Amino acid sequence: MIQALKIHKEKQEKIIQQLGDDYYNQDFIFAKTERQAGYPIVIKMVQLRMARLLTLADLNTELTPHSLRHTHTSLLAEAGVALEQIMDRLGHSDDQITKNVYLHVTKEMKKEASQKFSQLMRSLN
Repeated sequence: MIQALKIHKEKQEKIIQQLGDDYYNQDFIFAKTERQAGYPIVIKMVQLRMARLLTLADLNTELTPHSLRHTHTSLLAEAGVALEQIMDRLGHSDDQITKNVYLHVTKEMKKEASQKFSQLMRSLN
């Protein structure tokens, strides 16, 4: 999957170079390449392409672009990235949205909390 994204990015860079100022470059990953070049493509098209690529790669076809957003956010949280930075990355202005919707506790974070509690309990003896 990562290799496919790298290839996509390389092709996109070539198109940006070819079109120059005619390309609306706002760093969209999935952007139109012809009419209205650079503008984001319709989400349904991204979903269809992703489903096709997942099928070709024999990966979980239930994944969606939004599930990648959730995974990315969970990994940021697990890596200890500050809530404010995650909010900024997601384009949220209300931290409650980020907390309620995206920062579901990962298995690794649960395991770490359990280990810390066990250490605390041992230190009290």
